[in-house]
Amino acid sequence: MKIAVAGMGYVGLSLAVLLSKKNEVTAVDINAERVELVGQGKSPIRDPEIESALARGGLNLTATTDGDAAYRDADFVVVSTPTNYDEKKNYFDTSSVESVIRQVIAVNPAAVIVIKSTVPVGYTEEIRASLSCDNILFSPEFLREGKALYDNLYPSRIIVGVPMKNARLRREAERFAALLIEGAEKENIEVRYMNPTEAEAVKLFSNTYLALRVSFFNELDTYAAMRGLDARSIIEGVGLDPRIGSHYNNPSFGYGGYCLPKDTKQLLANYRDVPQNLISAIVEANRTRKDFIAEQIVSRDPGVVGIYRLTMKEGSDNFRHSSVQGVMKRIQAKGIDVVVYEPTMKEDTFFRCRVIRDLDEFKRTADVILANRSHPDLSDVSEKVYTRDLYFRD
Repeated sequence: MKIAVAGMGYVGLSLAVLLSKKNEVTAVDINAERVELVGQGKSPIRDPEIESALARGGLNLTATTDGDAAYRDADFVVVSTPTNYDEKKNYFDTSSVESVIRQVIAVNPAAVIVIKSTVPVGYTEEIRASLSCDNILFSPEFLREGKALYDNLYPSRIIVGVPMKNARLRREAERFAALLIEGAEKENIEVRYMNPTEAEAVKLFSNTYLALRVSFFNELDTYAAMRGLDARSIIEGVGLDPRIGSHYNNPSFGYGGYCLPKDTKQLLANYRDVPQNLISAIVEANRTRKDFIAEQIVSRDPGVVGIYRLTMKEGSDNFRHSSVQGVMKRIQAKGIDVVVYEPTMKEDTFFRCRVIRDLDEFKRTADVILANRSHPDLSDVSEKVYTRDLYFRD
């Protein structure tokens, strides 16, 4: 089977590696540096399983910037390009997805296109109609950052959105699901077929529920901090209820990263005239949490605030929409000097903050150190550290 994968972020690259175990796969990206790295057997993203698989070799995988050549002979084209949320339009920017679909139609109209990018509810049916293309499926991804290939090898479920009355396309959907199962190591994987619009809703509601859970335990932590209570004791007592459980419960500076901020906002936008209270509260709760954290820091009247890492978590190279950035900007707005310790950054400044790459210099410079997640690096200056991390595990 010949497969092309458009986009080499963590979704696209993990799928390309997974599928190239048994198929001929061409990964496409507009970033020539990423393409070159993959060609050298190196991963352009932090993901241990991807790094290991590329280093071992033996995959039937090539990478290119030439989309036309990659799509021309493909049986399936998987679209995993970025869909950032446009605050002005209250809508995902789906232009990269549409661009790839138009390109595929132009060079290979017989190819089955599978959208893996996260899109608004209703998008797949709209694009099928607007481009008069009957060969488009939607299959949501449920991957953790830094564990993308692992989560493809051991998926929680496989969902393929397909017009259920279209027998031909239903067969193609089953073929695509079979390819994912073939590459996986988990047995007895749950597979669900549903109309594309329902599959799109599954993705957005799944991530919004995760954001809800993060927000719930963050607000529990805020209450405990304001009342002088032991947040960990409360959280563990609550989690002993098997209906709630003791997972995804570690307080933070707010939810962030590639998916949760934009997916919650897109779901809220999709509600439009649908009655709701909870979805808007989830979006607002994240702002409130960042306000609270910033206020806690400002109340200490520090001369210099240090931000320990911009990344979301240990083992990540993702800065995008990390929650600490929102806190940092709020502190800056109060006129407080902020420095950043981020050894992976090439730039000397970040949002007008000086970047320090030497850890000892950073610890000497900062009066208060913000750490969304604790780290042994900071054990010798623990009296300076402000964190809401209770479990030292995420």
